[in-house]
Amino acid sequence: MVAEHVQSMTKPLSTDPSLDPEPREECGVFGVWAPGEEVSKLTYFGLFALQHRGQEAAGIAVGDDDRIVVFKDMGLVSNVFDESILTSLHGNVAVGHTRYSTAGGKEWSNVQPMFGTSPSGVDIALGHNGNLVNYQELRAEAVERGLIKPQEESVSDSMCLSILLADGVSEDRSVFDSALQLLPTVQGAYCLTFTDGHTLYAARDPHGVRPLALGRLNTGWVVASETCALDIVGAQFIREIEPGELVAIDETGIRSERFAETKRHGCVFEYVYLARPDTNIKGRSVNATRVEIGRRLARQYPAPDADMVIPVPESGNPAAVGYARESGLTFAHGLVKNSYVGRTFIQPTQSQRQMGIRLKLNPLREVIEGKSIVVVDDSIVRGNTQRALIRMLREAGAAEVHVRIASPPVKWPCFYGIDFASPGELIANANPSDDPEEVAQTICTAIGADSLGFVSTDEMVAATQQPRNELCCACFDGEYPLGLPAGNPNAEAVRTLQGSTTN
Repeated sequence: MVAEHVQSMTKPLSTDPSLDPEPREECGVFGVWAPGEEVSKLTYFGLFALQHRGQEAAGIAVGDDDRIVVFKDMGLVSNVFDESILTSLHGNVAVGHTRYSTAGGKEWSNVQPMFGTSPSGVDIALGHNGNLVNYQELRAEAVERGLIKPQEESVSDSMCLSILLADGVSEDRSVFDSALQLLPTVQGAYCLTFTDGHTLYAARDPHGVRPLALGRLNTGWVVASETCALDIVGAQFIREIEPGELVAIDETGIRSERFAETKRHGCVFEYVYLARPDTNIKGRSVNATRVEIGRRLARQYPAPDADMVIPVPESGNPAAVGYARESGLTFAHGLVKNSYVGRTFIQPTQSQRQMGIRLKLNPLREVIEGKSIVVVDDSIVRGNTQRALIRMLREAGAAEVHVRIASPPVKWPCFYGIDFASPGELIANANPSDDPEEVAQTICTAIGADSLGFVSTDEMVAATQQPRNELCCACFDGEYPLGLPAGNPNAEAVRTLQGSTTN
């Protein structure tokens, strides 16, 4: 098979460090096997539905049995692809990826799908959502095999996976067999879509940390990080790819095999923030979960003397609806969001810091002036955004600002696919107390709210309708079901904190 890369390179994007970045979801993956269809365009629309999972880069690989063509670049899906590019990508199978980086830097070389060629000449394109815990071990194996040089520092965990997968393919071992051999040795969170130009493959880690759905087209099959991507391409949801399952799809149908025992530790933050509201995870509507969290939050932390409930758009909307319904308070849109603000190269001066939040959100004075308001948001990480937002609301005339958060305090970093801050940067760790009320009061004072309430972990989990032992809540409770990665500074900080807590 002849592989062809179509590449363009742009300057990596930068962020404004003065603001409190929202949690970054890392990646979304998409794959389609549909002979006779424009698989590149189906993938393009699928990635559009998954754009919220990563806005840093996007790529599509298309195979037609003879070659794999990969086109990828930094930027949003709509910036990377146009009609002429998509029309030039012909084939029966495609995999796509939209990315935000943590493992591996923001260099173009880390944009996915990754591409590799086996010693027997089989080409593979691969997309990965998640983070690997034993990346260092896998990298050492790749170095030992001579697949990468010891001094190569820019090899991401996704790149390492693709290299090892391709190297395992030979005249006597298929891509499917190579994956069955490799995946049991991989530890961490991963949803994979990959192709050899003929067959579409998908795999999910044994814990099922990230969602991965299977859908049926009239002429083929689709796999995607979220069910909303199936909806946009007109695919019927069939089922989720099971944790520890490897699937292959071609003209003979679907072949499935388990490579590991299912353990189930789905990320609870998918329900809270990461997934789109119109997605379903394990049979539970994300929107319904968020509305229910809002209801439970209202029961835990009512604000009976408030005049209205307003959300921090867009992620706070469903929880704010639930809070208003349960409390009987008026629901209102008191903040206007600018949907066209991306990341900017222009860094504000110290006197312009407030401009950063105003670029994204601006208060409606006629709605909030003179009112006591409940502001519902999905989470607090560093607290900088909430501090700036509360100041802005008071300047617009709000009499009182009561903040309610639809998740517990984020106290621990994530190593399974979300880019949270280090433990020392998380505002919830400003008070080391084990008393949630004391922690909330410290944060309340720091951000300048009149009151602050977080939904409890138990209430959040109950809203998902999933068993507690089948969810990962590590960012809230510090219990890491997949373990901690070696050689990671944040992981070492966590080990130190856990050790001091144990002692």
